[in-house]
Amino acid sequence: MNAVTPGFSSLVVLVTGGARGLGAAISRAFAGQGARVVVNYRRSEAAAQALRREFGERQLLPVQADVTDPAQVAAMFAAARAHFGAPVTVVVNNALVDFVFDGDARPKAGDIAWERFAVQFQGGVRGALNTVQAALSGMREAGFGRVVNIGTNLFQNPVVPYHDYTASKAALLSLTRTLAADLGPDGITVNMVSGGLLRTTDASAATPEAVFDLIAASTPLRRVTTPEEFADAVLFFASPWSRAVTGQNLVVDGGLVKD
Repeated sequence: MNAVTPGFSSLVVLVTGGARGLGAAISRAFAGQGARVVVNYRRSEAAAQALRREFGERQLLPVQADVTDPAQVAAMFAAARAHFGAPVTVVVNNALVDFVFDGDARPKAGDIAWERFAVQFQGGVRGALNTVQAALSGMREAGFGRVVNIGTNLFQNPVVPYHDYTASKAALLSLTRTLAADLGPDGITVNMVSGGLLRTTDASAATPEAVFDLIAASTPLRRVTTPEEFADAVLFFASPWSRAVTGQNLVVDGGLVKD
């Protein structure tokens, strides 16, 4: 299928966990380019409504939904189509379920419980599968689709072994590549953007300043990537310039690790 990639102004974009931290930066980046944005949230209603006021309801729609619940996800997609009059054709799977980057408090190999893995797989992998499955009919209708999954550079550089978080993101990378192979004939690309520690999000707020300084000193750019810089890379995968790119994992961390 040789579909023409639409410009940002014709896109309807879903950002899961899109009201806070990195998600808010991604939501703002798309809205700033003229896209219509569905900001998914679970508990952050005030932050989601603040984004709606910032961009206006004609461009930004906050929707509460737990992405691990297929029924809630389906209702969210229906609400998006009803509001914008068009299907969601870009899905950014950013939602992070109940996780804080605090290396000093992390459970280590000898005492981490499987339940922690289950929580991360449920949110990161099942949540992404739910949104992709809900998006497929609309993407196929449009002859165009973009899925961008948010990953981590801890695959390559497990400087802090967050066992549960990293394992779920590794599974999401595998899903990214199998979905890319499966959905390519429908004109749908599936990619991952992976970062390191970002300065600063809600999830990284517990990180000691010394850790940020250490990471900055280890990068060629001598600084820690910001959420806004990371969001720029997400925009690339929804843009016309990425139309021949799928199944890829782009690391955006100032050059700290090489994929």
